[in-house]
Amino acid sequence: MKTKQQKKEAIESGVKGMEKSETLVLADFTGVPTAELNAFRKTLRTMGAAFTVVKKRLFKLMLKEQGIEFDPTSLAGQLGVVFSPKDLVETAGATYQFSKGKEGFKILGGFALKEKKFLEGADVVRYGALPPREVLLGQLVGMLAVPLRKFLFVLNEKAKRSQ
Repeated sequence: MKTKQQKKEAIESGVKGMEKSETLVLADFTGVPTAELNAFRKTLRTMGAAFTVVKKRLFKLMLKEQGIEFDPTSLAGQLGVVFSPKDLVETAGATYQFSKGKEGFKILGGFALKEKKFLEGADVVRYGALPPREVLLGQLVGMLAVPLRKFLFVLNEKAKRSQ
């Protein structure tokens, strides 16, 4: 059991984490082995993010300090929070990749802290399932190039026939 001073320090630490973060991803990690969570933490550290286990009541107080009204006690399971300076898509992507194949790990939701907007777990999963930005740009270039190739092919065939 934490003392009042420890709880106060936990809240202050969480508020500092939120001030440095652009997004939060909330997850239930019930049943996930500690070794796997440590590997997840290591992956997040490479992108400047951190995964922290937080009591729901303390998390509610952290959010209140940031001017966000949200009751995390309605969420099922134990609460783990990913504090990330990256955008929601990148943070959700890393969390989603970890959650694939992990039976006890569930994405419960997320926050876009600048907009003070809560996103449901299903929305965060959809963001996480998106391919990386570079892949999407490559797909866009490919889609734009196909009609040009076909047009050039038609012009080339016309030129061959007129000779």
